[in-house]
Amino acid sequence: MVVPLEMGWRHLLFENWPIEPSVMDAHLPDSLSPDVYDGSAWLSIVPFTNVAVRPKGLPESLGIRLPELNVRTYVTRDGVPSVYFFSLDAQGIASVLGARFFHHLPYFYARITLAHSDGRIRFRSRRRHPGARPARYEGTYRPTGDPFQAPTDSFGEFLVERYRFYTEAQDGSVRYTDVEHAPWTLYPADADVVTNTLFSAHGFATSDGEPVYYYSPGLDVVASRSRSV
Repeated sequence: MVVPLEMGWRHLLFENWPIEPSVMDAHLPDSLSPDVYDGSAWLSIVPFTNVAVRPKGLPESLGIRLPELNVRTYVTRDGVPSVYFFSLDAQGIASVLGARFFHHLPYFYARITLAHSDGRIRFRSRRRHPGARPARYEGTYRPTGDPFQAPTDSFGEFLVERYRFYTEAQDGSVRYTDVEHAPWTLYPADADVVTNTLFSAHGFATSDGEPVYYYSPGLDVVASRSRSV
């Protein structure tokens, strides 16, 4: 049994692209169904950094920092709105191996940098995991406008107010983890993404549409151990 984890998620960009539900369904395990907003499934790319990642109950000072880049979509199972992760690229080799082995998460080792400059966040990621499809991402982003609580906005709520995520383990089994956190605070966001090969790395055609961006300064999270469905 793996103990629950505590961590902070900081400086997140939610980059959201509409996808035909039938296309998304073909990419999901049979036990999950695409969740739909405004007639579309949604594929999201989320750069951010983890802070103070540690087993639940340990002090923050013993936690580690872990820059990360997620590819995710939105699903339901038994009526529960959830997230499905296609991949989680992260900087630390030991953390990636631990997450794959103990938590059955599709983590990939990547070289990642996240830095602040002139009010913007610059994020760069290059997947270096042996045997994995190459994937690169580079861009800058910043919050704009006024903050709002995600539950007060129908699309914001759809994207982030979800407290369970699913993954497919290396043995083909589908697993889930429950998370606890306060409601999200979001901002409209501006982003300049100059490189993004994550669509092709996961078998999606590059979208011609314009993405919808949201930024969050982040929140603190408790994640349960991984369980099989």
